[in-house]
Amino acid sequence: MVFSSLLFVYLFLPCCLLCYFLVKNIKARNLILLVFSLIFYAWTNPKYIVILIVMVFINWICAIGIDSNGRRRVRKRWLVIDLIGCLLILGIFKYLGFASSILKSITGFPSEIINIVLPIGISFYTFQLISYTIDVYRGEIPAERNFFTVLLYAGLFHQCIAGPIVRYQDVAEEIEYRTIDTDELSRGVTRFAIGLAKKTLLANTCAKVFDLLVPLDSIEQCSALSLWLGMLFFMFQIYLDFSAYSDMAIGMGLMTGFHFRENFNYPYTGTSITDFWRRWHISLSTFFRDYVYIPMGGNRCSRVKQIFNLFVVWFLTGMWHGASWNYIMWGLFFFVFLVIEKLFLLDILESIPKAVGHVYMFIIVYFGWIIFKFEDLGVMGKVFKGMFCGNGNPLTSYETGTVLLNYIFFLVICIIAVTPFMKELGRLLNEIGTRYKGVLLFKSTVDIIVPILMLVLSTMALVGNSYNPFLYFQF
Repeated sequence: MVFSSLLFVYLFLPCCLLCYFLVKNIKARNLILLVFSLIFYAWTNPKYIVILIVMVFINWICAIGIDSNGRRRVRKRWLVIDLIGCLLILGIFKYLGFASSILKSITGFPSEIINIVLPIGISFYTFQLISYTIDVYRGEIPAERNFFTVLLYAGLFHQCIAGPIVRYQDVAEEIEYRTIDTDELSRGVTRFAIGLAKKTLLANTCAKVFDLLVPLDSIEQCSALSLWLGMLFFMFQIYLDFSAYSDMAIGMGLMTGFHFRENFNYPYTGTSITDFWRRWHISLSTFFRDYVYIPMGGNRCSRVKQIFNLFVVWFLTGMWHGASWNYIMWGLFFFVFLVIEKLFLLDILESIPKAVGHVYMFIIVYFGWIIFKFEDLGVMGKVFKGMFCGNGNPLTSYETGTVLLNYIFFLVICIIAVTPFMKELGRLLNEIGTRYKGVLLFKSTVDIIVPILMLVLSTMALVGNSYNPFLYFQF
């Protein structure tokens, strides 16, 4: 089950909210959320629940062990047990097949590559649980004695599958004590509806256009313009797809009294690669900063050690995204540019017009998404060559021109959607509305109509449409 499905939007979520608001006791509400979360997570494969429960149990026990001991050596031992347990489970399910393929290419053993089905969302909830136990070890939060509370924290269907990666200290109080007012409920519904529209109307269409422009079975015959445009649509797709799920998660959180931090801040408006990564998948970036980079020394060490610390972080960032060489290359690709910026380029970018920084950032991120997209390195090489007519392919073609003409206005809409244009327009109307009641009435009417319109249009897009991919399910 995915958020952008008719089953979820018109059956699962309404039933959950109805049961949730029928009871007033916070413990009963938590129980309802937990039951619906387990149903949601088990929908694809009930076996996944066992893995989730085992992971939660390991962290629950280890956190209590840490919290119950004053001796640092014993506390550290519990933390090591926790990290080994979590990372071992993650490694087996996510990286064993990749490791066996490398071993086979070197030694010829094993005869068959091990393939294990990856439990959905395992990378997200593993990092959540690790952050919880580390925060207990650091003394930032007490260990939670109730196992089901930790299970709710890790398995809450709002963000269990696709993030954002939520820290326990951010929601611990709200798990036990939270209230919901009509304003937040309204904002939650609006945020969910906008996220749903971004996914169904924009991201899914971007995916279709990419498939038209870059057919993988005949990629060598694609015109150069077709490849350039196709990757541009993929660039929009991956942002609209992932940020849409974060929007929906944040919206559902508001509907039930939770406040999740923002996970995206218009990353394509950044002026450097450093700025881009402050805006993209913020919860993952801050996780690696707080639990890997800073503990290794961060910036408080020699320049050589700083660069090594960055290398580790970006190697792990690539690995987190997938068990394939292209993801490692993608992580190290950004590592190179972040090091260059740290050494000298960031100072230069800050002293020149921001437009230059925007163009530089956009070009680097654009080529980075090509590395990210293609797990088959041979296909990736053909794409790079084809973009410069290196496959003997034409510069353009009639088919490419037709697709561009058909989707030119859609492309403009995507460009607007990845910028804060609509957000700033709403802020401007609010400002003007303080002086002119007519503008305020217009803005209030729009606020009511927009979520309804987005829901109707999304429903129309989903009816009879089986093409509803979500890129980040593989993580």
